[in-house]
Amino acid sequence: MLHTLAHSCTRLHKKVTVLTEITMSSTIEISKICGWCGKEFIARKCSTKYCCKRCSEHAYKAEKRKEHVARCNEKAVETEKVKQSGNNEYMTPRQCAALLGLCVRTIYYHLEANLIPCIRLKGKTLISRASIDKMFENPPEYIKREKMVAEPIEEFYTTKEILEKFGISNSWLFKMAKERNIPKTVVRGKTLWSRKHIDKALADKQPTETVAEEWYSVEEVCAKFNMSKEAVYRFVSERKIGKRKDKCKVFYSRRQFDKAMGIESELEPEYYTMPEAMARYNMTRDQISHYVRTHDIPRSYEGRYVRIDRKALNALFAPPKIG
Repeated sequence: MLHTLAHSCTRLHKKVTVLTEITMSSTIEISKICGWCGKEFIARKCSTKYCCKRCSEHAYKAEKRKEHVARCNEKAVETEKVKQSGNNEYMTPRQCAALLGLCVRTIYYHLEANLIPCIRLKGKTLISRASIDKMFENPPEYIKREKMVAEPIEEFYTTKEILEKFGISNSWLFKMAKERNIPKTVVRGKTLWSRKHIDKALADKQPTETVAEEWYSVEEVCAKFNMSKEAVYRFVSERKIGKRKDKCKVFYSRRQFDKAMGIESELEPEYYTMPEAMARYNMTRDQISHYVRTHDIPRSYEGRYVRIDRKALNALFAPPKIG
């Protein structure tokens, strides 16, 4: 019993000794000289070189500056060697670039345009120094480039006219104009917008003649099928019926809506949806997309749906004819 108690006391004494040594090592004080400002300071670790964070940052920037200067000096020496080697009868594109004070990419542009004669050997391109000197014997006349003068803008929209014509909101107009950098001016408190730029930016907002023939408005759906607006929105979302926006109104595909309601549509569809084209020709989505892109088949995007021109796709996959 006494032997066990003495053994436990010995182990406890060793642990206390180790903890004391650790505590003393963490509070060690070393007198050192700062590597940046030269002042004496007390360090807690042997690896500490600077007295404060500011000195450490200054030393880091000085080291980076020294490395940058060394790289610039090496580059200058290399450039000088290239220039000296450019006095040879034949030069590489890099030596020619150093001789003319241009970048290597510019020299290759001139070589591709056949403005600088060269000989292309296996793995090396050589330019004759005589051909470079000959280019400067009868140089073409220097013509001053004329500055492009922008055409003055004389036709404008007011903000109210844009909102009424295109059916957009005021905030959306200013956001779109900022993104596309549309010219505007303020005259007597009214904001005037360039008519040409607005018409170009909002070309897709122009009303189309086929809206009333191929698309249902929400009001028409409610009246024809005796549905509330909430029921229409839920039905369209569940059946994933194609839709489009014209000004501030939403229109739904008449053919798809009639089909979803079990009614034969009187309208002959002028396009395929992607699932319809896949089912019609037994192809994957990637295959249909490949043929559409490769053969420039007309297509349009309405929301997240792709509309592929039916006649063009049928003509592409039609059986071949001779005579």
